[in-house]
Amino acid sequence: MEELQGPEAGPNVTLTLRLLMHGKVCVLIGSLLFQSGARINISEGSSPERIVTITGPTEGLFRAFSMIAERFEEDITAAMTNSNVTSKPPVTLRLVIPGSQCGSLIGKGGSKIKEIRETTGAQVQVAGDMLPDSTERAVTISGAPQAITQCVRHICSVMLESPPKGATIPYRPKGLAGGHAVLSQQHGAPVSIPALSEHYSPISFLRAHNPQDLCQLEYQLDVLFIGCIIGRQGSKINEIRQVSGAHIKIASTSDGSPMRQVTITGSPTSISVAQYLINAR
Repeated sequence: MEELQGPEAGPNVTLTLRLLMHGKVCVLIGSLLFQSGARINISEGSSPERIVTITGPTEGLFRAFSMIAERFEEDITAAMTNSNVTSKPPVTLRLVIPGSQCGSLIGKGGSKIKEIRETTGAQVQVAGDMLPDSTERAVTISGAPQAITQCVRHICSVMLESPPKGATIPYRPKGLAGGHAVLSQQHGAPVSIPALSEHYSPISFLRAHNPQDLCQLEYQLDVLFIGCIIGRQGSKINEIRQVSGAHIKIASTSDGSPMRQVTITGSPTSISVAQYLINAR
């Protein structure tokens, strides 16, 4: 794979990148990243998602991303143990980048983002809309750990060549109001836990059960996210169902409620994979 060349990749250049992650995952990787040589800051709050800010010399920053991607790869492999799922989902990370830099990342007619995809082997998608109450966009990277690290190198190069224009209003995740997640074995007593909070990790919680047990996970999801999960003519949710082996149902609403109920049914492993893919979307 092609390595970045020139001063933009030098070890003395200090960079800052922001990631959008589930709160529980932040806790798991926090101590790990101190070994990278980069500075790590995890946002506080009641939101199920947190902003992870990684700052440091280029090699330390790239090392941090390599460590994150490899940890996610290990978790996916562990979640698929004793599963009949044959298609392994890729590692997926979400960067948060100023909207004014996204044009340079995409390039004229999509030329730059196409070049990054072809050079690194990673899939890169730039969200069309700004994140709520901000001037930043989400950039989703998917692939093998090495491909993700190379992709981050290219993105950093673009960001150094095209600094943000004007003031950037940073994205701050907001907490979900109310809602409850219920994980239960079919025909058994339900176990209630706080909905998608920093205390809830689908993968670690589900591992406590027999991998073959049929379970059900229910939680509330903001309607703003429903479209990107379903995809055009249901293409994305059908892909998640096929990869995970879980049954996924998104309830309809007619009362104007800002939340929709999502029900995932299957083995603990298939629910874990489905939840991982939904979070990635």
